[in-house]
Amino acid sequence: MPAVVKLDKLIQPGDAIQGECRRLDRAFYDRPALTVAPDLLGRLLVHATPDGPRIGRIVEVEAYLGPTDLAAHTSRGRTARTRAMFGPPGHAYVYLIYGMYHCINVVTGPEGSGTAVLLRALAPVSGISVATNGPGRLCKAMDITLDHYGIDLCGDACWIAQDDAPRPTGIIASPRIGVDYAGEWADKPLRFHIDGHPAVSRRPRRK
Repeated sequence: MPAVVKLDKLIQPGDAIQGECRRLDRAFYDRPALTVAPDLLGRLLVHATPDGPRIGRIVEVEAYLGPTDLAAHTSRGRTARTRAMFGPPGHAYVYLIYGMYHCINVVTGPEGSGTAVLLRALAPVSGISVATNGPGRLCKAMDITLDHYGIDLCGDACWIAQDDAPRPTGIIASPRIGVDYAGEWADKPLRFHIDGHPAVSRRPRRK
């Protein structure tokens, strides 16, 4: 049985919402994935569920750079599965792994580039009752499923916001997790996380 993670151990001072929340606009996402990825750290993922909003602060992400990136799903071209990833920026690309875990990506621009940023970990903020450290746990905690495939993240159901919290410092870049099959792309520093944050899913491997 996996170890139970207490939610209060995934939070650090400053994770609570501070001041006014402002929804990110389309222009934020209409940039290269490598630019958007670290800029998502510290932002708030919000899902307006029937039971109330679920909110978490983004602390870990991975960038996927399109068809030339052998770790990206779009390296195999445009398919029924990846059509959202080739779509307009600011939409969600959600997929299922191992037949049971959902993962959510933020599609970045321009349209047709096939680039996106995987959300890997959150610090729980509001309405969350299970662990959020890891992409599958994140989606379970936020109640995000394949029903959210292609959803507009600039809409009213699920979105990303910026509050008045200071922008995070100490951002670490390291290789992505679980992409050993991708040749030289496996070692590229395309995973970003807030250094020392307790909700990060895994510390960078040492060479």
